[in-house]
Amino acid sequence: MNCSEAIEYIHSLERFGIMPGLERISALCEKLGNPQNNLKFIHVAGTNGKGSTCTICANILREAGYKVGLYTSPYVVDFRERIQINGEMIPENDLALCVSKVKETADEYNIKTTEFEFITAVAFLYFSRQNCDYVVLEVGLGGRFDATNVIPAPEASVIASISLDHTAVLGDTIEKIAFEKCGIIKPGSKVILYPKQKTEAFSVIKDACDKYGIIPVVPDLTLLETGSSDIHGTKASYKGMEFTLSLAGEHMTYNAVTAIETVKSILPDISDKAVTEGIVKSSMPARLELISDKPVVILDGGHNEDCALALEKYIIANLGDKKIRAVISIMADKDYVKYLESVLPHVESVIVCRADVPRALDADKLASEASKYCDDVTTIPDAVTAVKYALDDANDDEAVIVCGSFYFAGDVRETLIDYFKGGDGND
Repeated sequence: MNCSEAIEYIHSLERFGIMPGLERISALCEKLGNPQNNLKFIHVAGTNGKGSTCTICANILREAGYKVGLYTSPYVVDFRERIQINGEMIPENDLALCVSKVKETADEYNIKTTEFEFITAVAFLYFSRQNCDYVVLEVGLGGRFDATNVIPAPEASVIASISLDHTAVLGDTIEKIAFEKCGIIKPGSKVILYPKQKTEAFSVIKDACDKYGIIPVVPDLTLLETGSSDIHGTKASYKGMEFTLSLAGEHMTYNAVTAIETVKSILPDISDKAVTEGIVKSSMPARLELISDKPVVILDGGHNEDCALALEKYIIANLGDKKIRAVISIMADKDYVKYLESVLPHVESVIVCRADVPRALDADKLASEASKYCDDVTTIPDAVTAVKYALDDANDDEAVIVCGSFYFAGDVRETLIDYFKGGDGND
């Protein structure tokens, strides 16, 4: 099995869909020798900000000299983004070898897994074989019954921002969703919370911590000082540590201090330099990602109401003086009405399209809804064609926001980057 065949096999498991529960992953890991039991984890759950919090934690630990595994989802361009060590994607040969081993084991013992369960087992096996000092582990969905929760008590359990999403699986209230996220809290672990947690979520989290006699750590925002902020990032200081965060948006500053408290909770003596350098070196594709500054082109993957509100704040703070065109594709099973309601009143025109995945909302239906919030709506069903059209029509003093689902971001990110490499944007 080569790398392409390995990824093709993994994607073939999509047919099993989402099946919450730890029975299958537990059985598979046991037959693999429980590789997860050889590792130290930082486990991160939440609705928004999991990926950035994980990335910053991993980079801080890396700057401190540790060998750090990072497991995240979704990927944007390359599947191997999901499994990294010290910033390097899992090599193609290692991915093929680990997939072969996990498949062989699952077949031998007739263990039928979902795609996410299988990938999680592959990650555990790879990180164990590579003798990682720490693994920063992002929950896939929920927490309590998520495949990643097969791990023993982690060094730290982190609860990122909680909001409504995946309500059909996790529940239709903040309290129900918070209960599922709190399933990663285990006796003996440190617990760190996003500092702007909703009141109803915080109450549930506190109850979960009280059950195990844990006092959660919440970043003290009175010790956070935010300096200049623009499309290139934010300068800030927390507890005297000055840093520049290239991940844009106010919420990213809160994710950064959550990561600081997480690492400090398990390694109190970690140097300030490791912390600040780790933050400076943290970047992620399709998270308010600045692709070009003439014209300003932003790529942002995010589909729920809080993601839309974060994008809205970014637009108000940074793009108020520009004519803005949005290019949007959203999944049909997301609350696209709330998303459009927040974002589109701030743009002059919008191009709607359809990402090349079955779950994507039909472009005509999206256009119909978008027209309620913006007078100038154009439908171009093909995602790449829509993006190129927007870029060709943009002047240097304008802004183009390419936003919606991560699937859409993955479809068009290379197109965006190649467009400006070709000399049509920044030199």
